[in-house]
Amino acid sequence: MTPKGGDFAAAVGLAVAAGYQAFRSSPRPAAFLVKSLFDLDARRVNEKIADLVPAGISSIVDQRYGPGADERFDVYFPNAAGTLPTVIWIHGGGWLSGDKSQIANYLQILAGQGYAVVGINYSLAPGSTYPTPLIQANRALGHLAEHAAELHIDPTRLVLAGDSAGSHIAAQLAAITTNPSYADLVGITPTLHPAQLAGIILHCGVYNMKVIDPDEMGLVGGLVRTFAWSYSGVKDFQREYPRIAELSVVDYVTGHFPPTFISGGNGDPLTPQSIELAAQLTGLGVPVESHFFPDDLRPALGHEYQFDLTNVDGRRAFELTTRFLRQHTTPS
Repeated sequence: MTPKGGDFAAAVGLAVAAGYQAFRSSPRPAAFLVKSLFDLDARRVNEKIADLVPAGISSIVDQRYGPGADERFDVYFPNAAGTLPTVIWIHGGGWLSGDKSQIANYLQILAGQGYAVVGINYSLAPGSTYPTPLIQANRALGHLAEHAAELHIDPTRLVLAGDSAGSHIAAQLAAITTNPSYADLVGITPTLHPAQLAGIILHCGVYNMKVIDPDEMGLVGGLVRTFAWSYSGVKDFQREYPRIAELSVVDYVTGHFPPTFISGGNGDPLTPQSIELAAQLTGLGVPVESHFFPDDLRPALGHEYQFDLTNVDGRRAFELTTRFLRQHTTPS
């Protein structure tokens, strides 16, 4: 029965109140909306560069690296390839969205430069919270190294890579692998030896959770709160989440961190985090190649600008990324 008059107004009021309370008491309603929008945009960008995928790329797709339903990976490589220096890419999406399929065209284009390129999935928030994705990604690295020959992977020349939340996971993995005290703090035993990491590629990531305060970020703050609440499981993550410090990977990098390529757009509110990490690594003596932009560049380059290879700035970032790969994976 459809309510009428005052009954209808009362019903609408109750629905609005229930919806408001749902958004206040759980990250799930907002996370669902954000995931839907982010996934739609990621698929759009992936399709936009489909014509740039080169011929002659083979694949081994949707393979398991662990027991979980989400623990799967794809590998792309040039036809008739032997073992190749390998890029292992961890997708972004605020820890609550994304999928390896959404960056498949980009990974194939990168494979066309002479690499084996792996895209891995992991369980998403809020269904799975930290450190589950980190544990899974670490497990993936071990599986890939163990099965390297059959996957065209050279396990002595591995480059971690990630975008957005995937950059955070990749940076944590590199720090866990190269800093035993951080591995102990996080409680994860690395599956790689530091010598296996030839480098790391970080696009548009977050590396210092301690300084993120959604209340001071205007309209972006609500989005950031949804990400952090979903991933940590704690609404007031800044004040009440006991593991906030270890999520701030910038504090745990050492001079043994792998050579780094790092970038972010001038219109991306996360870019100061990339600048901070680049400065920290440089001060530690880590070889760093950074790619940032003048504040007044217009149109401003937003979050994840690097995936749009139809844009001159996206293409330039790709050129610098592949140059970095050649410098750090080609035997001397």
